[in-house]
Amino acid sequence: MDRNQLIDELLNLSARLDELAVQARRLSEENRSLRLQQEQLVNERSTLLTKNEQARTRVEAMIARLKSLEQHT
Repeated sequence: MDRNQLIDELLNLSARLDELAVQARRLSEENRSLRLQQEQLVNERSTLLTKNEQARTRVEAMIARLKSLEQHT
């Protein structure tokens, strides 16, 4: 391998390393974004489960009151 071939190979490797560094940064940013999105979805799910439980409790209480009224009439 002569000197020019060696230089070309080193330049190609350097370019490939640059591409890999760019891809690694992009994947890191995408990963960070996905983790944030997942955290937001988990929080939203928790909020919705809480609201669902509260609604179920209120509906059950209304049903109990209606049954109580029905028995008193």
